[in-house]
Amino acid sequence: MKAMIFAAGLGTRLRPLTDRIPKALIPVGGTPLLDLLVRKMDRAGVSDIVINVHHHADLMKRHIQTLQTTERPRLWVSDETEELLDTGGGIKKAAAFFSSGEEPFLVHNVDILSNVSLEEFYRQGRDFDAALLVSERNTFRYLLFDENGRLKGWINEKTGQVKSPYPDLDPATCRKYAFAGIHTFSPSLFPEMAAWPDKFSIIDFYLSVCHRAHIQAVCRPDLKLLDIGKPETLPLAGDFLSGIM
Repeated sequence: MKAMIFAAGLGTRLRPLTDRIPKALIPVGGTPLLDLLVRKMDRAGVSDIVINVHHHADLMKRHIQTLQTTERPRLWVSDETEELLDTGGGIKKAAAFFSSGEEPFLVHNVDILSNVSLEEFYRQGRDFDAALLVSERNTFRYLLFDENGRLKGWINEKTGQVKSPYPDLDPATCRKYAFAGIHTFSPSLFPEMAAWPDKFSIIDFYLSVCHRAHIQAVCRPDLKLLDIGKPETLPLAGDFLSGIM
């Protein structure tokens, strides 16, 4: 199993902390977020991890070198120093690391802590073009799925905006889930990205191809998840991590 960690973000919501340190290196329980995720992926059997970098790129590269102390997992850098490419652009830039194989790879935001078994989630998602870990948490922006869990669209309930390749989609007939920042991605989708610009959102990409590619929801009723990218959640991270270990 291979994986990609999104670690290039600016961490603007965590300023001024992220003015001097990248979000990926913020410690939780004394250990940087990146280290925690690399260790979790190692336990799940991940052999190779691509980590994209942009904010404090030199510091990130040096830290990644210190993590590469064993043969497994092997760590690779996807350098976005010149331009932050967003989630879809980040995957597209890293395509060379993954396009030689047929197996999907795992994609994980560095600032997400969860109780999810990555190995189990990967098994659940490996037969689809992409599988998205989702939850029923309250928000106003939801992904829309049919009764079988296949992606059909997206809605912003505050504005009423709907995005979908299905012109007659009725959101009222769909299941609404919030994306949890963890997904699998099949290399078979890379040709679909060829015409896309260097910088774009992976969710926008999924919404553009979900009528011809199988993008599947994986919902965990027992999901415990914390987004460390928010200032109000960072103080909770230590206790949360202790509760899921």
